[in-house]
Amino acid sequence: MTETALEITNLVKKFGSFTAVNNISFNVNKGEVFGFLGPNGAGKTTTIRMLCGILDPTSGVGKVGGYLLGKEAQKIKQTIGYMCQKFSLYDDLTIAENIDFYAGMYQTNKATRKEQMEKIMEQAELTQSKDTITGTLSLSVKQHLSLGCSIIHEPKIIFLDEPTGGVDPISRKKFWKVIDEMAAKGVTVLVTTHYMDEAERCDRIALISAGEMIACDSPANLKQKLMGNTLFEIEVDQVMKGLEALRKETFSRDVSLYGVFLHVLVENADCEKDIRAALTKANIQLKRIEKILPSLEDVFVFLVEKQQAEMAKGKK
Repeated sequence: MTETALEITNLVKKFGSFTAVNNISFNVNKGEVFGFLGPNGAGKTTTIRMLCGILDPTSGVGKVGGYLLGKEAQKIKQTIGYMCQKFSLYDDLTIAENIDFYAGMYQTNKATRKEQMEKIMEQAELTQSKDTITGTLSLSVKQHLSLGCSIIHEPKIIFLDEPTGGVDPISRKKFWKVIDEMAAKGVTVLVTTHYMDEAERCDRIALISAGEMIACDSPANLKQKLMGNTLFEIEVDQVMKGLEALRKETFSRDVSLYGVFLHVLVENADCEKDIRAALTKANIQLKRIEKILPSLEDVFVFLVEKQQAEMAKGKK
């Protein structure tokens, strides 16, 4: 039987009259890499802060590593690791001093601290630089050092809140190699990201928008749910005019910008002739039309725009 690391039911967080997280529920299994994907302000960070015991939920129940949210915050903090995008490092300390500080804060075994320090420095490719001032390091090196400090106590669950923001693709790839290695050892990883290639690497993804969970499944299954429809990629001479024209058509389930192209979701491939006719009617030149498989970004845009439309309709 699969062991559950996180159990969250009807979690709500309000700040006055504003609801930041609205009644979300999900479970995460031991050793699973679970992604949070959503627009800025969707409630991802607030959710993570509740799960880390930093914020108490307004309502709802949950367990992190078997400990109750809002009641056993200190035990949760001792069980988990937490790393945010800003990297909780002290720039005026040396690399060794930062590692030693976190080792002491997490009350790790003093007899093994030298070994822990060497392991972290090797992971961050800093084996000859322990006396270097942390503030002089590149962003990618700080990223690996911050991760090492956040897991120095070998937690069973780790929360990573947009840990790769602003980091180059090569460094992001190395960082995810470490995540995969941790998961293979049974560590549960919950990560928020804006990068679709990173989301693809998660075992499952929760899509969050306006504080609500609008989907939760594996990347493959999320894309499969759009496969009942047909997705066309279209190149036209007037992309914004084409977007407006096709959104008015009843056959369009969704129309969105994808770089300089349009992605049009319709019920079936027979709608290609309707697309051509609509563009001709609007005096828009069609340069290319091609049926394609949906990407995770297509799923994300479709579900978020669908939710926003439903919310707008509910306010009228």
